[in-house]
Amino acid sequence: MEKAVAILCAGGPAPGINTVVATITKRFLSEGYRVLGLQHGYSTIFKDKTNYIEMTYEIADRIYDRGGSYLKMSRYKPKKEEFNDTFFRKENVVLLVTIGGDDTATTANRISIYLSEKNIKLQNIHVPKTIDNDLPLPKGIATFGYQTAKDEGSRLAKTVLEDARTNDTWFIVSAMGREAGHLALGIGNACHYPMIIIPEMFYKTKATFDRIIKLIVSSMIKRKLMGMFFGGVIISEGVFHFIDDEEIKNTGINFSYDDHGHPELGLLSKAHIINELLEKRLKELKLKIKCRPVEIGYEIRCVDPIAFDLRYCTNLGYAVKELYDRGETQCIAIATPTGEYVALKMKDISNAEGVIVPRLVDMQSEEIRTTMKSMEALEEKDIEAAKAFIPDPAEYTFNNILKLELK
Repeated sequence: MEKAVAILCAGGPAPGINTVVATITKRFLSEGYRVLGLQHGYSTIFKDKTNYIEMTYEIADRIYDRGGSYLKMSRYKPKKEEFNDTFFRKENVVLLVTIGGDDTATTANRISIYLSEKNIKLQNIHVPKTIDNDLPLPKGIATFGYQTAKDEGSRLAKTVLEDARTNDTWFIVSAMGREAGHLALGIGNACHYPMIIIPEMFYKTKATFDRIIKLIVSSMIKRKLMGMFFGGVIISEGVFHFIDDEEIKNTGINFSYDDHGHPELGLLSKAHIINELLEKRLKELKLKIKCRPVEIGYEIRCVDPIAFDLRYCTNLGYAVKELYDRGETQCIAIATPTGEYVALKMKDISNAEGVIVPRLVDMQSEEIRTTMKSMEALEEKDIEAAKAFIPDPAEYTFNNILKLELK
């Protein structure tokens, strides 16, 4: 029986998935392998009937530059008791290629360990995909899809900021990002947003709604002192991961709750939540400032990849074939800026349970420290002038809110 390569995509979509799939398909088909595209991620790989399609060169040639994912995706995470080797033995699968983020990589790592214990010769290579850019790749190397998502997000965010300028309005923009703030930071920096709020900023204190609202008000007052009555704040949705459930419940906003009593934040716009809390604070402070919520998320996940990601994802597809030929397994495929293909071992970036820890924004880097100092927010020197707008401006200085000593 011909040797087969199985490819699956899991998690959420990111620009460039089809480029990786198409490149891998072409490379392996040209050398006589079957290429099986698994549908709906991990959801049927251990079922009696695995849902897959036979990939062809014509399919690959048609999808390589398209957004979205030709292979249906799923966030399903199989439990260890579901693991079996039926599909791999039946189809003579010699390589499992997984495309996804940290959760997908972690599951692939667990499956690889299981199959190696069963003495099944199967190589596993993971391709790092996420617009969140939160996989712990070598410094300076992004996950694929991030650059395109940042590009499209910046296009939207620039338009929103121009709307603010046109109407003397403030916009509260929420960007995807889970626990990390890379995407919000990238978009905010690219568009010169007056205030960028990411979870990593709160490394000296705890993230709370009060501090988030104070940062926004601080920026609003600072801009007033500068003679500008409009602006934008971009917030990473990741800040919600660090706010206590009790505080979320006490906002007065009507949430639905899961079986464990946790607020189901995924069902609500984060921008709307922040905007509602902000309007309450502005009313308390007797500040007449218009503010509107905008969400940037699903709109940027399935756009056609830009040239950067088209080339990057093609190289990642090439890297999979090269690493396979070298005998690499249980690794992440890396395509370096200098043109090298490197195998990053999953065990080197996993904890004792085999879970891959997300990469966060490095708040101590020179770039980020300079970005923090460039935020348009109240400083000590603004306190006296700011008293014309709020009674206690010292509480609204950037350093005081975040317990920092930036100069």
